[in-house]
Amino acid sequence: MDPARKLAKSADQMESSAGHMEDSADRRTQLASDRTVLAAERTYAAWVRTGLASLASGVGAKKLLGGLIPEWLIVTVGTVLVLFAAFSFAAAVWRDLDPGQPRPRGDTRRLPASLLIAVNGFLVLVTLAVLVGVWLGRTGTG
Repeated sequence: MDPARKLAKSADQMESSAGHMEDSADRRTQLASDRTVLAAERTYAAWVRTGLASLASGVGAKKLLGGLIPEWLIVTVGTVLVLFAAFSFAAAVWRDLDPGQPRPRGDTRRLPASLLIAVNGFLVLVTLAVLVGVWLGRTGTG
């Protein structure tokens, strides 16, 4: 094979290899974007779990601490826990909708923002109802 043909063949192989590497890099970027979306969903779920646990703790504080500590302290503890639950529900949506850097395009679709806002809005309303219960309800003193 003459040198000109070898050079042409080598150039073709190099061009093909470069195209393959570019496709591979694009795919890795796409997969990384998918992992980012799934990580954001796990973070959202962690915020919601934290809020639900705090909400339950606020209700439990009201019911279980009655007769053990002064009423004003029970109401304060319950209020702080319930308000933290409301914060967690709001932070879940805020962190999911404002992730910082724009994400590269991937295959995995994000959860619709309207769904997140509706669900967490309902949870905040429940939290406010529980807060009223903590303020006005009876403790577990009998």
